[in-house]
Amino acid sequence: MKRATITLPDDLDAALETYLREQEVSPALTAVVQIALREYLAGRGYLPPSRPLRITPASKGSGKKDGSLNHDRYLAQR
Repeated sequence: MKRATITLPDDLDAALETYLREQEVSPALTAVVQIALREYLAGRGYLPPSRPLRITPASKGSGKKDGSLNHDRYLAQR
């Protein structure tokens, strides 16, 4: 992993501080910057876009009554 020091203009810093302050659980600055950079680069074709999570519910009467307990096992089988 590479470390970087960045300088933010005042307007961007103020917007970032407002965003962080308004979150119920304030994310780490590093996480916010990484996500923003990932979205920026993916939007320009330099990173593959993230794929959406697709969950197929069990059909009625499938016999699976422990899905809330063993969800990881069932999702891993896909």
